[in-house]
Amino acid sequence: MFADDLRHHLRAALETAVEPHLDLLPDGDDLFLSKHRLAQVHGCETMLLADDAGDFEWKVPIARGTIVHKAVELAVNWRKEIQPATLIDEALARFEQDSGSLGHWLQGCSEGERAELRSESLDSFTKYLECWPPLKPAWRPVTESRLRAELCEGRLILAGKVDLTLGMAQGQRAGKVLIDFKTGGFVPVHREDLRFYALLEALRIGVPPRLLASYYLDQAHFVPEAVTEETLLATVARVADGVGRLTSLLHGGRSPGKQTGPACRWCTVLNSCQEGSAHIEDINDR
Repeated sequence: MFADDLRHHLRAALETAVEPHLDLLPDGDDLFLSKHRLAQVHGCETMLLADDAGDFEWKVPIARGTIVHKAVELAVNWRKEIQPATLIDEALARFEQDSGSLGHWLQGCSEGERAELRSESLDSFTKYLECWPPLKPAWRPVTESRLRAELCEGRLILAGKVDLTLGMAQGQRAGKVLIDFKTGGFVPVHREDLRFYALLEALRIGVPPRLLASYYLDQAHFVPEAVTEETLLATVARVADGVGRLTSLLHGGRSPGKQTGPACRWCTVLNSCQEGSAHIEDINDR
């Protein structure tokens, strides 16, 4: 059970913490924060600025996750017999017809890249079907569930999209489970991503989810975590710190920092980054 005023307590704590940072925003501007952007500003700020400059390029390992997520979404609501290849092709077709950046990449990529993407996506999606039972309506499954919170009179917007939710709250008793599907290996920030979603859910309805879980398709492995008020307060602090870092970076003239990690492999400035290149060489040597 959670307190009736939890939502108001969390909102007040977050608004009090971020208000001074938002003063750096130009008049009339707001700040949009997603789990990805929050992870970036707590990670490699140089990569963040490169992505903001429009240098991001789709590659097969990145696109695979997006295609598999769409196939899972379709599978939950598919009324015919589920054939993995059919749903992967449907997911690819939907993005190819889209005007977004992934659609443009799919329309222009080589036949080899497209074949590789289809093969890897089909592998991950088939593993999902092997390990997950059909989701019963009584479980209240919802895919690609959007969450949003506007704070400080709309100057700060927090938003996210959960891969799968199951269950629902009963009064002030938590009952929902939030699940993110992962096509790679475990990275600590995956826990933080789900905690961010838990905070948004608590701000939205006043009751956080009962459980968070990352599910790693290649390993058929769950990494669960129960949600507590302490978890939510720690996430408030992380979001507030992220807002401070981001506003000072974008509007305060602060120089970006560098931090090596798995994302170095697909960073657009890797060739000119000594730290990132050394990190990749060290990984390859090991």
